[in-house]
Amino acid sequence: MAWGACTAAAAALLLLLLLAAAAAGGGNGGVHCLHLEEGGRPRHLLSRRALQGRQRHHHLRSRAVGGASVLELRHHSFSSAPASSRKEEVNGLLSTDAARVSSLQRRIDKYNRLITTSSTAAAAVAVTASKAQVPVTSGAKLRTLNYVATVGLGGGEATVIVDTASELTWVQCAPCESCHDQQGPLFDPSSSPSYAAVPCNSSSCDALQLATGGMSGAAACGGQDQQQPAAACSYTLSYRDGSYSRGVLAHDRLSLAGEVIDGFVFGCGTSNQGPPFGGTSGLMGLGRSQLSLVSQTMDQFGGVFSYCLPLKESDSSGSLVLGDDSSVYRNSTPIVYTSMVSDPLQGPFYFVNLTGITVGGQEVESSGFSAGGGGSKAIIDSGTVITSLVPSIYNAVKAEFLSQLAEYPQAPGFSILDTCFNMTGLREVQVPSLKLVFDGGVEVEVDSGGVLYFVSSDSSQVCLAMASLKSEYETSIIGNYQQKNLRVIFDTSGSQVGFAQETCGYI
Repeated sequence: MAWGACTAAAAALLLLLLLAAAAAGGGNGGVHCLHLEEGGRPRHLLSRRALQGRQRHHHLRSRAVGGASVLELRHHSFSSAPASSRKEEVNGLLSTDAARVSSLQRRIDKYNRLITTSSTAAAAVAVTASKAQVPVTSGAKLRTLNYVATVGLGGGEATVIVDTASELTWVQCAPCESCHDQQGPLFDPSSSPSYAAVPCNSSSCDALQLATGGMSGAAACGGQDQQQPAAACSYTLSYRDGSYSRGVLAHDRLSLAGEVIDGFVFGCGTSNQGPPFGGTSGLMGLGRSQLSLVSQTMDQFGGVFSYCLPLKESDSSGSLVLGDDSSVYRNSTPIVYTSMVSDPLQGPFYFVNLTGITVGGQEVESSGFSAGGGGSKAIIDSGTVITSLVPSIYNAVKAEFLSQLAEYPQAPGFSILDTCFNMTGLREVQVPSLKLVFDGGVEVEVDSGGVLYFVSSDSSQVCLAMASLKSEYETSIIGNYQQKNLRVIFDTSGSQVGFAQETCGYI
């Protein structure tokens, strides 16, 4: 996305908005000038002809820097399609995102209902943390709006969705009874001498049952399936949208930019279906559970990982860094940390307190920020695309955007997005800045490319990239669309989440 000085005609409106924001206490304003080209598209969206030439399969890179492993996150392009199917594809992706939000709300609710009757003693473990950097890319090319990275597993590779709300890493395995379409070969256990199924009487099998709470997943002894050994621990992970993964729990060698983790426990799925996984090998579970990649690599990386999600729907890259060495980051602002919400029943989620939002320098007023006494509880999630807010907060944000973008004619809503504008024929538009405020006074400015969602290629439907939840009792979710060009750091040992501005890249 290119930003620069506005034309004289647009500058007048920009000046008015700046003065209004300053009068409201917005300091240096809070408006970005977004330049459009190619028939109304913002410059970070490529033409279909350009996209058509970028549908090749990418090998995602990784490297070791000092003790860190850095994996490339690459933003894949949408597949070339006629104009009439563009909205259909976007609608399908947003509908899938809505189903994920619904599934997360269901899981959160069930975790909140759990009653624990036993306690566990925490042991302090001295850890010498190394670091790994893994490339991360957008999954748009793989028919999903999530971000993907490539890891080594056994003797092969797997391109997986990076998911901070998943308890378990799983991949599609051969022979596959029923699998979704995948770019690249399936993982073949028979070709890996270090592969072995996890027995049903193991602590790993028990840990999966504990992690899922018997809700969205289950672990059980095998034997009913003749293709699996009687002593194998089988698993089932199901999702609200009807997608699922079923197979056997196994362990093998995991390679992250040369850092090898022997005996890594994962799901070897032989029956997997669902649109969220389109084209990928499966999921990388980065949630807070005993079997997540974060927990299993505690000795190597100290329970710290971070990512920077790329902005463009092109060949730009970001990175997933495993380890706490900040020298790998390229942040342009200091890292600011907010505390994770301490909750023994939080499941795999990363909870923080959202205490405020500002639009164009104007603080949004909502009772939702004070309902819990310390802000509105929210999840930082890499697998959800669009940020979803409780109705009281969303409606206040919506009203402020409608006020500040009153110069632009409104357009009909689209899918889960109901605050839309018609910007057809405009060469540039003024976009109010958007800041999220977390506990401790931590302010995080959303990249200008993460504020509006261009539904149509001619800019006839440009929508606020946020949606409303159904109930005040649900939990707000900060999606990856609003995390672009940010270094987001998850420090599970220090129980904090960090943020810094960063122009994402891999090299």
